Amino acid sequence: MYATKLLRHHFSIFSIASLTPLSVKILRRYFLYDRKLLTELSRCAWRALNLFLTESVHQKAPMPGAAVAIQTFGDFLGFNPHCHILCTDGCFYGDGMFRVAPLYDLKKLEKIFQRQILKMLLQKGKITKDLAAMLSNWRHSGFNVFCGLRMQPGDAEAMENLARYIIRASFSQERMTYFSDESKVVYRSKDNKKGKTFDALEWLVAMCSHVPNKGEQMVRYYGYYSYYSNLCRSKREKQNKDDVVPCILEPEVPSKEYRKNWARLIQKIYEVDPLTCRKCSREMKVISVIEDEEVIKKIIKHLGLWGVKTRPPPKTAGPPKPLKHTFDYSTSQLPSSDKWLYVDVEYPDAYPS
Repeated sequence: MYATKLLRHHFSIFSIASLTPLSVKILRRYFLYDRKLLTELSRCAWRALNLFLTESVHQKAPMPGAAVAIQTFGDFLGFNPHCHILCTDGCFYGDGMFRVAPLYDLKKLEKIFQRQILKMLLQKGKITKDLAAMLSNWRHSGFNVFCGLRMQPGDAEAMENLARYIIRASFSQERMTYFSDESKVVYRSKDNKKGKTFDALEWLVAMCSHVPNKGEQMVRYYGYYSYYSNLCRSKREKQNKDDVVPCILEPEVPSKEYRKNWARLIQKIYEVDPLTCRKCSREMKVISVIEDEEVIKKIIKHLGLWGVKTRPPPKTAGPPKPLKHTFDYSTSQLPSSDKWLYVDVEYPDAYPS
């Protein structure tokens, strides 16, 4: 693919983060025991990128291109399904034209990616609607999108290093030490500051969980780089157009102005148009943006929405309260008063009551 040398590309990672609630981590098990879902994971990441890029390029039938490498391992061979994506910095359209897209909005990309994953798992029958609704409403969803810097087409060294990183093996033999007497394997981190000890069988199980099935593709191509797209490589190769340098145009809309285009992305993510009137079902127009708190309060009170109950804010972690102990002496054989500790049973009247 010579196009990867002639255009700027973005490197991004779509993953289900490790520092997430337990119920989000459980989603990884579905990918562990059903490796066919890894293909769906790459498609969900591609749909999120494709949706974001095509909405930012206002041309007829825009098409980005991406190479997606599926990986399942973390630093210590823990099962962590994620996608490394090398995507064009815009979309192809027309005959040899290319329009550069604005900068990525990571929060919107994470929301689109989360929506695609939950929708896919619902269709596969892996999760319930209640669990999907709960995960969608969490403040920290657990779905993470990382985007690196734009890579220039002439930087061959950076492209080569990135390619090695994307398709690297699940473990490094240089970081592994085997103790045959104890049947233990010590695996060190990249910075050589931490290490994890495995039993020999546990190490084999950890490695085997990352071995692809027979015929399973771990690198997939989508969009303009796909072999079966509308502008597929096979057609371009037959017409001797695959090596043609496209005409590159800068973004039509700056990144800041594109971020304001919230309504279109909300409609794509939630399949609901926020600008559709609930009463007449006609399209509404944004007249002005109100920022005065008093005016906002009056409008919300007029609509009867000011008294709507909301979830209380989380409680701050304060010092622990002292425990209060209570004792029931009704069945006790000890005296009800502690005066017996000081009273001589032979001369009880010697001590005043």
